Amino acid sequence: MTETKTKLGGYKLYGLPIGYFLIIAAVVIVSAAMGVLPTGMAGAFLLMIVLGAVLQEIGDKTPIINTYLGGGAIVIIFGTGLMQYFGVFPEAVVKSVNDFFKPTGAFLDFYIAALITGSILGMNRKLLVKAAARYFPAIFGAIVLAFALAAAIGAITGYGVVKTLLLIALPIMGGGMGAGAVPLSKIFESGSGMTATEALSIMTPAVAIGNALSIVMGGLMVKLIRGKMNGQGQLIAKGVDPKEMEISPEMQAARDKIDLAKMGIGLLVSCAFFAFGFIVAKLWTMLGTGITIHAYAWMIITVAVFKIFRLLPEYIEIACYQWFQFVMKNLTGALLVGIGLCYLDLGTVIESFSLTYLVLCLVTVVGGFFGAFFIGKLVGFYPVEAGITAGLCMSNMGGTGDVAVLSAANRMELMPFAQISSRLGGAIILIIGSLMLSLLGGAL
Repeated sequence: MTETKTKLGGYKLYGLPIGYFLIIAAVVIVSAAMGVLPTGMAGAFLLMIVLGAVLQEIGDKTPIINTYLGGGAIVIIFGTGLMQYFGVFPEAVVKSVNDFFKPTGAFLDFYIAALITGSILGMNRKLLVKAAARYFPAIFGAIVLAFALAAAIGAITGYGVVKTLLLIALPIMGGGMGAGAVPLSKIFESGSGMTATEALSIMTPAVAIGNALSIVMGGLMVKLIRGKMNGQGQLIAKGVDPKEMEISPEMQAARDKIDLAKMGIGLLVSCAFFAFGFIVAKLWTMLGTGITIHAYAWMIITVAVFKIFRLLPEYIEIACYQWFQFVMKNLTGALLVGIGLCYLDLGTVIESFSLTYLVLCLVTVVGGFFGAFFIGKLVGFYPVEAGITAGLCMSNMGGTGDVAVLSAANRMELMPFAQISSRLGGAIILIIGSLMLSLLGGAL
């Protein structure tokens, strides 16, 4: 018995000795090959966790990728996307994961609800107050520089300034497909001679390529830019006493004492905040303002208000933080597999590929990063963290992109700010898009 433990107890995957993990992996492979992988949550989780753990290990152990390109997160997303593109997965497996992961986005919503609630309630209150007021200038810095670089390169390459701005830069900076490209295409249909389908056919590759470039840049920038520019996950660099950023020893001790009942409270409260976001979004729509603000944005605002005004007892804040930690550490790999399998359409990226188109997408993403980078520095943020959250989380594919970018950059604790970029920033882009189309639509 002792000898068996020694053999199995060295190398581990997903916290398990490699021998036990391989037995579980064999169960996944055999059940998938026989077409009997359970449908729904049980089978999808089994496959996604096992595949995520393997690809995570490959990415974290591969030179250059693990140092400069985001390690496991990049390999999980693009590895799964490539496997899907080349038809590695049996059709029944793809359908099982898609049925669980994609139609309603339920798992993604569940994951993001835990991260937003736990990370905001786990922040230092004074830090949250001082960060919020400075964040929107960084977003506008990202938008301005992204549009300026895209327009300049569009003019130089002959693609056209107006076409570049409206059909590439806008959708890339617009918060993904559902909250960005799709509503933008509807705006185009009502304000130009282009149908929504025609607009979407051009925008979709831009969003996909922008998302892929944002993920790669997220992993790359944290390695290339070091020293005082890199906060190692901390957003605010100056204007705050360093002691204000610290969690008290008493609070840290309470967090570290894992309580299973508290995790249940964290699950319940996180989902309640998520549902409340939808209530407010519905009431906002009923006011007829004509401006759409996503339920995620209302959720962020609500949780932040509860934190700032101390409306929850400390034990509930700790419960939400512990639940967030559990979800992030155990389910991120599975989520990234779902993103790669269900959302990363490599076929669309490959079909639309041309050097000019790729360069226009690249300069938009680079402009977004460095616009937020420089303005973030001016308002007292660490430039790298500002560039990732207010820049790359504007140019990625919304919620799925936020998870992928922050995972590649190892900055998952910045999810609340990433969601502000994707949701409130995405709403700002829709307003800008409407104004730009009214001014420039005739030139398309």
